[in-house]
Amino acid sequence: MPETASAPLQEKWEEFLGKYGYDKKIASIASIYPEERSLYVKFQDIEHYDEDFADQLIGSPVRVLKAGELAIASVARMAQTLDENAVIHLRITELPPKGESGIRIGIRDIRSKNMGQFITVEGLVRKANEVRPKVIQAAFKCLRCGHVTHVQQHEELFIREPLECEKTEDGGGGCGRAAGSTKFKLVKELSTFIDTEKIEIQEQPEDLKAGAQPQSLVAYMEDDITGMIFPGARVVLNGILDSRARQRGSQGQTTFDIFLNVNSLEFIEADAYNMNITEDEQVKILEIASGPNPLQSIKESISPTIFGLDFEKEALALQLFGGIAKEMPDGTKIRGDIHILLVGDPGTAKSQLLRYMADITPRGIYASGKSATSAGLTAAAVKDDFGEGRWTLEAGALVLADKGLACVDELDKMSPQDRSSMHEAMEQQTISVAKAGISAQLQSRCAILGAANPKYGRFSQSELISEQINLPPTLLSRFDLIFPIYDEPKPEEDANIADHILNSHLVGEMRERYHSRADTEEDFDREEYERMDLSRKPLIEPELLRKYVFYAKKHKFPILTAKAIERLKAYYLEVRGKSKSGENKAIPITARQLEGFVRVAEASARARMADEVNLDDAERAIKIVREYLSRVIGGGGSELEWDADTLYTGVPQSQQQRRLTINKIMKSLLREDSQGFTVDQVADEAITLNISEDQVRAIWESMRKSGDIFEVGKRDGKPLYKMVHEL
Repeated sequence: MPETASAPLQEKWEEFLGKYGYDKKIASIASIYPEERSLYVKFQDIEHYDEDFADQLIGSPVRVLKAGELAIASVARMAQTLDENAVIHLRITELPPKGESGIRIGIRDIRSKNMGQFITVEGLVRKANEVRPKVIQAAFKCLRCGHVTHVQQHEELFIREPLECEKTEDGGGGCGRAAGSTKFKLVKELSTFIDTEKIEIQEQPEDLKAGAQPQSLVAYMEDDITGMIFPGARVVLNGILDSRARQRGSQGQTTFDIFLNVNSLEFIEADAYNMNITEDEQVKILEIASGPNPLQSIKESISPTIFGLDFEKEALALQLFGGIAKEMPDGTKIRGDIHILLVGDPGTAKSQLLRYMADITPRGIYASGKSATSAGLTAAAVKDDFGEGRWTLEAGALVLADKGLACVDELDKMSPQDRSSMHEAMEQQTISVAKAGISAQLQSRCAILGAANPKYGRFSQSELISEQINLPPTLLSRFDLIFPIYDEPKPEEDANIADHILNSHLVGEMRERYHSRADTEEDFDREEYERMDLSRKPLIEPELLRKYVFYAKKHKFPILTAKAIERLKAYYLEVRGKSKSGENKAIPITARQLEGFVRVAEASARARMADEVNLDDAERAIKIVREYLSRVIGGGGSELEWDADTLYTGVPQSQQQRRLTINKIMKSLLREDSQGFTVDQVADEAITLNISEDQVRAIWESMRKSGDIFEVGKRDGKPLYKMVHEL
C-alpha cells in the first residue's frame, strides 16, 4: 500500500509552490488541462527552499510526492475550475550530476539500500515496448446482486479483485458476500486506465571499463511521458526504485527484481557527452591545443606500440574529431563524420588499431564482421518476455555508437546481405527498420572505421587495388578515405620494425618484473626500464585524449575561410581538368571527394581548437585525400592516371570502353556470319583498335563467366560463340 500524505507536508508544498512562482504555472496547466497535465519542478529550487525537505523527498518519495500532488490540486482548484478527478502530476527534474550527490548513481552501482529511494540513472535505451493502457482503479460488478465495487490497483502483476461485495453499515451497497460465495466481473467502462510503457536502458558504452559488459535496468513510465522514447536514445531517468519478488510457478522467491518507476524523463543532448573535465585537465587541453603541432602529438598518441603507418594514423586522428554536421535550409542533412577503411595484408596490426581507436573515442563500439549480422549492427526485432510476448526493437552496434565511432573489423567476412545494411547508415546516418509490423527510423550518426583483408590473402602489385578488395563498389564509394597497407620486404624498414617489436616485448617483460617487485635485484636497470617504458607511452594519455576530443567536438565549430575555399576549389578543378581526352573521358575525381576534402579540413581545424579552417588545413586535407586516391584509383600514379569509376563501378573507364568496343566487334562479326565467331577473330579485329590480345582474352573470360557469351559449336576445331542479347 502506498504511504499516505500528511497535512504538514501538503502545507509545506503549498508554501514552496507560492514562494517560487509555481502557482502561476499550475494555473496555466489547469487552463489547458488535459492537453498538459504535469508540473515540472527543479530539484535545486527544493534544495534552496529547505534542504531537509529535499532529503525527505529522496528518502520517502512516495509520501512526499503524493503530498505534492494534493498541494498542486488544491492550488489548481483555487486558480481555476478543475474536475475533482483531474490529476496534475508532480515531476522532479534537473537533479545533481554524478559525483555531486548520492542521488545520481550508475546502473551497476544500484544496491538494496537504494530501494524505495528517489534516484537518477542515465543510460542508453536498449528496448522500448509499445504504449499500453494499465488499470489503476478497477470497477468490479457482483454477479449476484449487481453492485459495483471499486478497487485501487497497485504494482502487482495481476488484477486485484475485491475480497467481498461492498456493503455499508446502514445496510446499503452490495450483498456483502465474500469472494468465495460470489463472482466478480471487471467493468472496463467504469474503470480508470492510464497509459504505461516499459523500456530497458543500459550503461553507456563510454562509461564502461575495458572488457566490462553493460548492465541494464527496466523502467516503467506512465501517462503523458509515454511514447517519447526510441531505441538508441540517451536519457536521464528520475524516479523511485522499486522491486518485485521473482516467481517460480506460483511461489515467490526470496530474491527480487528491481525496476524504476519513472517520475520524469530528460534527453541527453545529441552532442553532450557526459564527461566531467576538471580545471587542471582543461588547462592541459588548452596547452596541447596551443602547442606548435597539436595534431602531431595526437597522431603519436595513437597506438605508439605500432610502428609506422604515419598517413593512416594522421587520418585516424582526424577521424576522432570529424567535420561539422550541417542541415541546409531545405532540410537536407550533410554528414560531418569521416568514414575510413583500412585494407591490409595479414599481420599489419589493423585489428589492434581498431581496438585502440574504440578505447580512446568518447563513444566507441568495436564489432567483428565475422560475428556480426545486419541485425546486430543495425537493429533487431525481438520477441521475448520483455515485451510480454510482443515484438520490440533492440538497438544494434551502429545505433549504440550514435555520435561516436563504430569500429567494424573483418568487414570482408560479412555476408553480402549483412554488408548491405550499412549503406544507409554510412550516408544518410539513419537506420530504417520495417520488421514484424514495426516501422521505425533510428539514428546512427557515427563515424565508421572498417578493416578488411585483400580478396586473395595478400595484395598483388600487378592488379588494381579495387579489384583485390572483396567489397562492392557501392560500399567502397561511401568511405571518405581508403588505405591499403602492404607488407613488403624492405631491408631498412624491416630492421626498424624488428627493433620496435622486440623492444616492445622487452618493455613488457621489464614492466612485469617491475610490478612483481623483482626490481630490487641488483641486475635490474631501473634507469633503462624507465627510458624504454617512456618510449612506448603515448604523448597524451588515453583518458586526457578522450577528453580533448570531447572538448573540441563540443565547443569548436570551425568555418571555412575564403583562402581555404579557393584552394580546395582550385585543386578540384585542376584535377578534373587533367581528365584524359576522348569521347568518353575518365573522371579522375567527383563531388563526393570534394565533400571529403571539406570534412578532413574541418577536422584538422578542430584538432587545433581553431574557429576557422585556414589554408594549412586545406593543404592537409588535399595531402591526405591525394594519397588515398593515388593508392586506390590511380595505382600510385599521378592525377593523370586517376579514374573514379574504379571506385564507383569496380571497373575503370578504360576497361569499360574496351568492353564496349569488343561488344561492337562481336555484333559486327555476327552480322557477317550468323553461325558465330571465334576468340581469334575478335582478337584480330581488336588489335587494329589498340587493344592487346591479353586484354581481349581477359574480357572474353569475364563475359563467358557472366553468361554474356556462350559456345554454340566448333569451326576448324575452334569453339564458336554467340552473344546472349543478340538471340
